[in-house]
Amino acid sequence: MRSIRPHLAAAVAALAVAAAIPLALTGTANAVTVGAGSYATTRPAGTVGPSDSTGAPVTPKVTARMAGRPVPTNDWWSSLAFQRYPGNPYSENMYGHPLTFHAAAQGLGVGSPNTPSITPDGRFYEFMHQDDLFVGVSGLNAPRTAVDGWSDWTVSPLWTDGTRTLRTTIGHGSPYVYAEATGGTARVGFNGATTIWSNTGTTLGVTINGRDYALFSPTTWNVVGTAEATASASFFSVAALPSRDALSLFQRYAFSFVTDTKVNWSYNAANAQLTATYTATTTPRQGTQTGTLQALYRHQWINSSDTTTAYRYTSPRGEMRLREGSSFTTRSTFNGVLPALPLSSAADQNRLRAEIDQELNAADPWKGAKDTYWTGKALWRLAALARVANQIGYTAGRDRLLGMVRDRLTDWLTATPGEADKHFVYDSTWGALTGYPASYGTDAELNDHHFHAGYYVLAAAILAQHDQAWAADSRYGGMVKLLVKDANNYDRGETRFPFLRNFDAYAGHGWASGHAGFAHGNNEESSSEGMMFATAAVLFGQATGDTALRDAGIYLHTTQESTIAQYWFDKDDSVFPASFQHGTVGMVWGAGASYSTWWTANPEEIHGINMLPITGGSLYHADYKADVLQNINELRANNGGTEVEWKDIITQFLAIADPAQALANYGGGLPPEDGDSRAHAYHWITSLNTYGTPDTSVTANVPTHTVLSKNGARTYVAYNPGATATTVTFSDGQTLNVPASSTAWRGPAGSGVDSGSGGVNPTDPTTTTTTTTTTTTTTTTTAPPVSRDAFGTIQAESYDSHKGVFKETTTDTGGGQNIAGIANGEWVLFRGVDFGTRTGRQFVARVASGAAGGVSGLVEVRIGSTTAAPVGSFAVGNTGGWQSWRTVPANITGLTGKHDVYVTFTSGQPADFVNVNWIQFGS
Repeated sequence: MRSIRPHLAAAVAALAVAAAIPLALTGTANAVTVGAGSYATTRPAGTVGPSDSTGAPVTPKVTARMAGRPVPTNDWWSSLAFQRYPGNPYSENMYGHPLTFHAAAQGLGVGSPNTPSITPDGRFYEFMHQDDLFVGVSGLNAPRTAVDGWSDWTVSPLWTDGTRTLRTTIGHGSPYVYAEATGGTARVGFNGATTIWSNTGTTLGVTINGRDYALFSPTTWNVVGTAEATASASFFSVAALPSRDALSLFQRYAFSFVTDTKVNWSYNAANAQLTATYTATTTPRQGTQTGTLQALYRHQWINSSDTTTAYRYTSPRGEMRLREGSSFTTRSTFNGVLPALPLSSAADQNRLRAEIDQELNAADPWKGAKDTYWTGKALWRLAALARVANQIGYTAGRDRLLGMVRDRLTDWLTATPGEADKHFVYDSTWGALTGYPASYGTDAELNDHHFHAGYYVLAAAILAQHDQAWAADSRYGGMVKLLVKDANNYDRGETRFPFLRNFDAYAGHGWASGHAGFAHGNNEESSSEGMMFATAAVLFGQATGDTALRDAGIYLHTTQESTIAQYWFDKDDSVFPASFQHGTVGMVWGAGASYSTWWTANPEEIHGINMLPITGGSLYHADYKADVLQNINELRANNGGTEVEWKDIITQFLAIADPAQALANYGGGLPPEDGDSRAHAYHWITSLNTYGTPDTSVTANVPTHTVLSKNGARTYVAYNPGATATTVTFSDGQTLNVPASSTAWRGPAGSGVDSGSGGVNPTDPTTTTTTTTTTTTTTTTTAPPVSRDAFGTIQAESYDSHKGVFKETTTDTGGGQNIAGIANGEWVLFRGVDFGTRTGRQFVARVASGAAGGVSGLVEVRIGSTTAAPVGSFAVGNTGGWQSWRTVPANITGLTGKHDVYVTFTSGQPADFVNVNWIQFGS
């Protein structure tokens, strides 16, 4: 295992504390520190950022008014801002539903496809955009389109040719195009067979290519045959009508222009309900009418009690229902997520240990992972094994796994100026944080950031159960949360990233492509990896006490649970066209969906890509167990027999509905997909076979729970990351006592606790410990009489000897005591600080100071003697008070093995200058 690079220059740490400024500051050249982690601001040599199809760098295609704001890439309209193809400075097809769009030199092409077609191979159903009409200004011939504004599900493209200007606002669910024109007359050009069936002067009803539209102007339309209609108006609107008799209703809201859209959510833990409200802000351009008409997707109207009109649209997502009003609310039940399932009382623990050792003893446990995606999958694979190892009491294996995960995460979450790999780089031009080495277009196309980041966050959430100090914002939790915000920024006060980059709030699912540069619009392949990201956000938010992050994860999880069931699995048989001969799809597109993947037509991957990874957040599939079985049957029918690739993933998916069949199919073990392991698959399948499948009729008052049911008997499971024990209450009246930092379960087939106690590298001085290396050898050593884990938290008051200090009660997080009364020449000794085979390269201390102005000093680390040369130090001055705590890192000379560590204090003034709560070393 390679050592981890230093995280901060000691001088930066010294300045940070001496000046009493926060640790999130600009560090040395090309690095910005976030707690103990950091990111770079310049890409490594030879790498690329956002580029067009020829490889040339691109910048956001926005107006001067929007310059400098983080651009919403990975949206349904992103081809307006991200010019993927040098020959098209306008846009590719955009699917807003019920309207579709394509920008051109003359203005905005508009369509409303309502009849699907199936590709000749039967794999793709599509509602392809067709320009039925063009919204523009007479004579407009703009050289490009730029984005002049956006909100949660609308966008405002702008055209100008130096004389004429057109600005439109279009959006998801909106049947209107709102237009503003200057320098010429308003124009709507007809592009196909046209019939004008209503003309009141200011309102036209037209049918183009068999589809009904309405045109609204504050002045009279001048109709030129069936070619176009013009008006001397500075604003106007066009709408797709669900039927001709809706014309008067649409006329009512024609000049109530939508100026903003916003989603807000809240989670009620008591009843496990997530409430989301979708609001459109409107401004009347003529008259006083406000509000609007919004077409709700199927996943919205089935989860809302708000009334809709009788009007309907046909879309690639099934029936859309029209609502009159400025907002609507959806409500969803959250059935929880877990770090891991409970250990089956029937599982062969010797087998589990042997299969864990297969991973630990592999020549390369990382399986050659170098880029962000495959590193992320490896991080999750090893973190998931740590939970299994903990449940069977294999603590040495657990600690090695967690240590590997912590070291690799720490490396990636730290940027050293000039380094070539294993770090993240912030691109201020695009508002994006990209890991290098990149893969699958995360760099050039800004693809898949949610897929990649989710694995890192999920692994960090598992690590946090045993090492909460590592996950604190002041250490590496801050960087973990930046990965979350890059992919799906939930904090509207965070200005470095766009709001929910990879998640479309109105469509209810993610989009993978950064530029959306396709005729079919944007796409999302692995819905299950989108759910993995949501699971990670819930678990990491819960583990760190960040309820805003947790609740954002619950919003993502509950919303996607509904859209995946409807749009990927068609669980109600109400979305896919009747002529489409598949019961599931591998990819959802703006124009439709396809039974395919990006890389293969193999049915196993088409089905499996929406199953992996299997995590404690995968149990949502239990909402449609019959469809799970149908999915497996279709896979096998199209495969010509049972699966031969990704068998472990597919079998674990099957276990959510039929664990007995899954266990029989799994047998002695199946070759795992690279992001999974034999031990994890066996643990998962045996757990569900013993305790039963998820019972979604019961919830709990904590978001980290599940209820399993077998033959009508329930097993209750809950995870408590808190520092004190808690009692979880379930909606059927049952309760469960859960110890601190643990998962507990109770049911007729057994009960147990998956404890988070013990450090990442715990050492018991009274027992013999076994350390397994990354090769196939095993070395047994006996721990010496005195030992402290260098990489665990060492409380300052636990010193073995001291000079001049005293203990006092602290108000710092976690309570307890700190040491105080520290002045020049004083010291504390910690015997037997054990670095093991890892190399310590960082010293971290929790300090506070209420020293008078001009009083400061050094906190130093010395080995073996108070007179030995310091191996590292940092300076500290007034932090704002003797209980105003800061976490300060400093580099140290590499340390291995076991040492007596002296922390000494040096100052040029005689006054007390620092308090210390705890210390810790990092690799």
